[in-house]
Amino acid sequence: MLTDMGRYFHSEIDIKSPWHQVLAAFWQRYPNPYSAHVLTEDVLYREVTPSNRLLSRRLLTKTNRLPGWAERIFPTHKARAVYVLEDSIVDPNTNTLITKTWNLNHNTLMTVVERCLFQEDHSRPSWTKLRREAWISSTVYGLARPIQEFGLARFKSNQAKAMRGLEFALSRIQSEAAHHHPGDQGEPSEKHKPRPSQGTPKSSQKPNQFV
Repeated sequence: MLTDMGRYFHSEIDIKSPWHQVLAAFWQRYPNPYSAHVLTEDVLYREVTPSNRLLSRRLLTKTNRLPGWAERIFPTHKARAVYVLEDSIVDPNTNTLITKTWNLNHNTLMTVVERCLFQEDHSRPSWTKLRREAWISSTVYGLARPIQEFGLARFKSNQAKAMRGLEFALSRIQSEAAHHHPGDQGEPSEKHKPRPSQGTPKSSQKPNQFV
């Protein structure tokens, strides 16, 4: 869908796994064979609220390969790493996980904002519903539409890889559960990988607003 803010994408997926396993897989999905473009993940902020909700802010570093036509237009020395902020809210009272992600750099070229809702399917407790939305926009004069079209195509490709990565983490968790390791489920597990050589934006401040 084309809007005044660029391109809009949404999808709804039924995941054949209970919410607590999907939650565990969300935290443990990196690294996986489908996420070679994800270089690092770091926790910037984490808090458990009085209502028992878990608020998190993480910084993800991803590669950003431009299409051939963009390589001819934009400087070749332009940094290819993309820094992405991810805010999330886990609510065990409603069995929901809400995430919002957006890129911190390359904003003049393209901005991608994504919002996901993982929610227990109350009619089928062994299933989880995933609703995904994304907004892709560009402010490059004369090239906004092709850039947005490229961004939408790349987003679709990446979200398909993201689902395969989540399924990979789920299969690993379910395999561990089958070997009688229930304590491995449901707890956030952060795997920190080496940082890239270029400077990485940091923030230890509490976010003003979560998704």
